Amino acid sequence: MSEKVNIKNRKASYEYQFIDKYIAGIMLLGTEIKSIRNNQANLSDAYCVFVDDELFVRNLHIAEYNSAGYTNHMPKRERKLLLNRQELNKMLAKVKVKGNTVVPIRLFINEKGKSKLEIALAKGKKIYDKRESIKAKDLKRDMQREQSIRK
Repeated sequence: MSEKVNIKNRKASYEYQFIDKYIAGIMLLGTEIKSIRNNQANLSDAYCVFVDDELFVRNLHIAEYNSAGYTNHMPKRERKLLLNRQELNKMLAKVKVKGNTVVPIRLFINEKGKSKLEIALAKGKKIYDKRESIKAKDLKRDMQREQSIRK
C-alpha cells in the first residue's frame, strides 16, 4: 500500500460532543475493501444503530469497484460492526440515555491491512455550543496566520 487511507467525518465534531471513542472492525465484501483502498468512501451521512444487540453502520457510502463486473456491491448497504460484547453492552446502556448516539468518525486501514471504523459515543451539541466551536476554530486560524506572517 503506497498511500494511507484515512477518510474522516468532519461534520461529526461540529455536530456532536464525543464522550468515548472505539475502534471497530467492519464486515465487508471483497469489492468494498478494494474501493476503500482507492479512497472511494464517504462518511458524511453515516450513522450507527443497534439491531438485536448488534451494532450496524448505515448510509456509509462505498463506491462500486470499477473492475468488479456483475459481482459488485450495493454502495449504501448496511454493514455490521465488530466489537467485543463488553464494549457493545456498555455502549448500548449509554445510548439508551436521551441525547446520546453512536457516530462514525474515521475510516482507515490499520498496519495489518484490515479496514477499521473509529466510532464515538456522542451527545448532540446545542446551538450555543456550535458557536463556541466556531469561535475557537477562528481564533486558532488567526493565531496560525500571525505565526506564518512573523516567519
